[in-house]
Amino acid sequence: MPEFTCTTCDDTFSLSEAILDRYPGWTPKQCMNCRATKEKTSGSSTKKQPKPRSTVTRNENLPVAEVLDRFHDGPMTGVFTDGSSVPNPGPGGWGAVYVIDNEIWGQDHGQDPDTTNNRMELLALIRGIDLVPEGETTTVFTDSRLAVQTINEWARGWERAGWKRKTGPIKNLDLVKELYAKTNQRPEIKLEWVKAHAGNRWNEYADALSTAWQRDEL
Repeated sequence: MPEFTCTTCDDTFSLSEAILDRYPGWTPKQCMNCRATKEKTSGSSTKKQPKPRSTVTRNENLPVAEVLDRFHDGPMTGVFTDGSSVPNPGPGGWGAVYVIDNEIWGQDHGQDPDTTNNRMELLALIRGIDLVPEGETTTVFTDSRLAVQTINEWARGWERAGWKRKTGPIKNLDLVKELYAKTNQRPEIKLEWVKAHAGNRWNEYADALSTAWQRDEL
């Protein structure tokens, strides 16, 4: 399902293709929780304020050194990937880091002058898998639920149908096919979703790699 970022709480949320098809051209701005809160307080003069978040948001754009100093939670072994574009679509970047027992064994990042969030997320996963030696068992973590569902749930059926789906063309098909082939070639590697900007050290590090093109320092 398409994935969006809530402008109120900065969490990611998904809506089904069926819902989006009812409102052509509509881009949802709030998750269901924030919409519900807004509706409850719409008639009140005193509005609820969002709870303080001890996490990072994309607009902080932290360098990797500050990420390592600030965050210490989350999985400490695996590949962590992230991708984004600012605006979306627009220029963007991707990042991937391979970590074993909280130590970096490899990392990579890059940018594209004209792209989308989802393309950068998929490319980050492709490059992240490339960091892992053949035969090495590990988990690749991404905060893109859409990418995980695409590869783990939908791609097999699309392939059987000749890379077609009933709801219309498959977006970013070139990268979807490349990533799906790579995961089939590497059964020792699994993809797993992790919540974005929740203070997980290496997810935040991957985010910093993906936005490095916007800074003077890595």
